[in-house]
Amino acid sequence: MRRMTRWTILLSLSAATALQADLSGLMNSVGDFAKGVGKKAGEAMEEVGRSAGVGLSAAEIEQRAQAALEKLYQSSPKAKELAQKAKAILVFPEVLKAGAGIGGSYGEGVLFKHGVPAGFYSIAAASYGMQLGAQSYGYAMFFMDDKSLEYLDKNQGWEVGTGPSIVLVDKGMAKTTTNTTLSSSVYVFTFSQKGLMAGSGIQGSKISRITPER
Repeated sequence: MRRMTRWTILLSLSAATALQADLSGLMNSVGDFAKGVGKKAGEAMEEVGRSAGVGLSAAEIEQRAQAALEKLYQSSPKAKELAQKAKAILVFPEVLKAGAGIGGSYGEGVLFKHGVPAGFYSIAAASYGMQLGAQSYGYAMFFMDDKSLEYLDKNQGWEVGTGPSIVLVDKGMAKTTTNTTLSSSVYVFTFSQKGLMAGSGIQGSKISRITPER
């Protein structure tokens, strides 16, 4: 596997050349731009692109999401506790973020209701400014009420930060939060291969429904 050893190729070739060449076409919308970033990265390095979920089948996305959720439960008992109360859980097992001045992130995931897949979604974001690097991480979003779930099926997608109240759960909060202090609509855990990690800028990301191949 050459996935981790070729990050520099992803940055110097894909982010620097492909992104600049296609900038005008990708700027039609934040969602399209960020998705284009993820797909350009995938073209430059197929293994990394597939790790972000680009081009995976519904079954593959579901399998990765289920495995990622189980790992999160192992590293964070609070996440497992929230799962018992949540109306649904949206899991993006791996989001690829890359940038060289202009950057973006993209990933695909699945919504679980009572442990059963209820829909597939993408998450995308664009970023600007001084940045050079690449990373991958995952999100698990716990929806605590029906009203917050309605935002997922908006025709134009849901821009995180508008609508329901959202709380990013870090390691400290995971230890101190109790059932009596749970008052927000959506709780977001950011995780990696090593477990729970600090939040990675989900605000402003756009979540849209997708229909992956079966």
